[in-house]
Amino acid sequence: MGIKAVLFDLDGTLLNRDESVNFFIESQYERLGMTLDHIPKESYVSRFIQLDKRGYVWKDKVYQQLVQEFNIVSITWEELLQDYINEFKNYCVAFPNVISLLEQLKTDKYLLGIITNGYGHFQMDNIKALAIEKYLDVILVSEWENMKKPNPQLFMKALDKLQVSPHDSIFLGDHPETDVKGAQAVGMKGIWKKDAQWDHVEGDAILDDLSELPSIIDYLNNKQ
Repeated sequence: MGIKAVLFDLDGTLLNRDESVNFFIESQYERLGMTLDHIPKESYVSRFIQLDKRGYVWKDKVYQQLVQEFNIVSITWEELLQDYINEFKNYCVAFPNVISLLEQLKTDKYLLGIITNGYGHFQMDNIKALAIEKYLDVILVSEWENMKKPNPQLFMKALDKLQVSPHDSIFLGDHPETDVKGAQAVGMKGIWKKDAQWDHVEGDAILDDLSELPSIIDYLNNKQ
């Protein structure tokens, strides 16, 4: 039948999370000024990034650790966390070619969606910040669905909502297990967006830049 639906991961795939976090945490240090000025900026920024483990540690743990290590007394970890929740959306940086890709896929009549792990409102704020919500036919966030990728039910729920079969769908993500293998396990094509953290990832296709996706879809369509 050919590909009908294209689904995406969010962090590390459409949202350049590393750059966004860097942008945010430098700004947090500057915005909160006097509460943090006993800490060198480079130390605060680099320790946050280290503890964050690219988003796999939620920020309550990160800020509790920072408050303890840096002896922060004039602001609580809860206030730092709230600042993160409120402000991160203002520092979201998309990868190159996100909008042009989604425009093209929409023009070509593909159904589009996002399946992302994370907190519901927080991830929706970031999707809205990237100005991509209008292109999406389905958005599933793990907190709201009470299950996380690579749970096959999460992929199947998105496909059921789109009324397409796994074999007519592709999933693009940066995580080899959660995204690529997770999608392949339900019969979707799993495409890996290269990330320096991993080598030798086996996917149905691999891309460096989002602009490469339409030609990959053409290739997969011609293979079927």
